[in-house]
Amino acid sequence: MGGAPEPDEERDRRWMRAALELARLAERAGEVPVGAVLVRDGQALGEGWNRPIGACDPTAHAEVVALRAAAARAGNYRLPGSVLYVTLEPCPMCAGAIVQARVARLVYGAADPRAGAAGSVFNLLQAPALNHQAEFRGGVLAEECAGLLQAFFRARRIKPSGGASPVSAG
Repeated sequence: MGGAPEPDEERDRRWMRAALELARLAERAGEVPVGAVLVRDGQALGEGWNRPIGACDPTAHAEVVALRAAAARAGNYRLPGSVLYVTLEPCPMCAGAIVQARVARLVYGAADPRAGAAGSVFNLLQAPALNHQAEFRGGVLAEECAGLLQAFFRARRIKPSGGASPVSAG
């Protein structure tokens, strides 16, 4: 409809840009480029980027790293009133962690049609059987987020793998 973006939309874009910068850190480390930042009361409380390869930790997805950092900083594993910004729709593991942390809202960039748990394949964030549901919004800076992932995987297909195992989107 034109005109200035809504304040929420502008805020979502600003924090998604921060998550994209974190995704670029993952990319430089040879990890799948996914970044996440958890915000509460207008402040970044925790940041993370994919680290499962370097950390030899299958749970070191960007969302989990950001949630761990935020919980440590807050001194509480529950993070009510927070918003998690992530460049890729969370997988089931990360969606479960979001629910356990009581994150109020998730904002993601690119959808994950293979393993997305915020509406694409599953909707764990709003499963009525769980004791917490999180609101979510997808598609914020989606083209830029998806483009970063596509370029990463395109470059990996071109280079010889040297026997390395395949990398999932995380």
